[in-house]
Amino acid sequence: MNYKSLAGLVVMLAVSIAPLAAQTPSEAAARAQERIAREVRHEVLMLPYYDLFDYIAFKVSGYNVTLIGQVTRPTLKSDAGNVVKRIEGVEKVDNQIEVLPTSPMDDQLRRRLYQAIYGYPPLQKYSLGVQQPIRIIVKNGHVTLEGVVDNEADKNAAGIRANTVSGTFSVTNNLQVVKS
Repeated sequence: MNYKSLAGLVVMLAVSIAPLAAQTPSEAAARAQERIAREVRHEVLMLPYYDLFDYIAFKVSGYNVTLIGQVTRPTLKSDAGNVVKRIEGVEKVDNQIEVLPTSPMDDQLRRRLYQAIYGYPPLQKYSLGVQQPIRIIVKNGHVTLEGVVDNEADKNAAGIRANTVSGTFSVTNNLQVVKS
């Protein structure tokens, strides 16, 4: 190897390493936090029994993850905590997910709410795909809608449809409208 080719190799290495060296510690931490958030989201969505009657959200603060939400199965709460603990870079997991009480009445209400919301023609587009974006959370007859919709009209329609279901004591519509 001659001097010129060696010098070219050194310049190539220096150019490829320069962006890494230019990162400040805070930029590196921010990228690590973004990566952790992407992986947490992915792992939660891949949980085998996570369905539209469960809602799991999270906060990433540095290398610590806080899980929040409501689930219908106790195993889902522990599964979520376990998969997040295994993500590279996560130092601590605070699992604050609430397990909803077992209730045949709530189970029947969930089915009726599903039909009322996802069976309504303007909202049927949300039933396509593996993960439905409108989450229906029922606790002792009180309903909370979580997730995302395309526009304000769909958000309002889902809330109105949920309010029309018999056995519903109250409806809290926390649906977010996605900016296009």
